[in-house]
Amino acid sequence: MDAIALIAGLFLVTSLSVIVFALVSKNRTETRMRDDSAPKSTLASDAPHQTERS
Repeated sequence: MDAIALIAGLFLVTSLSVIVFALVSKNRTETRMRDDSAPKSTLASDAPHQTERS
């Protein structure tokens, strides 16, 4: 019974941690998308200073 409680506890803590991390990341991403003064990603198609690959 103790092993089952330990595994269940670890599952719940891990799941909660992943959910919190995802929500924080989503919030930061949405905030950055609304900010017009944030620099564009270097992966963006209209990013400044793109270099040509040969």
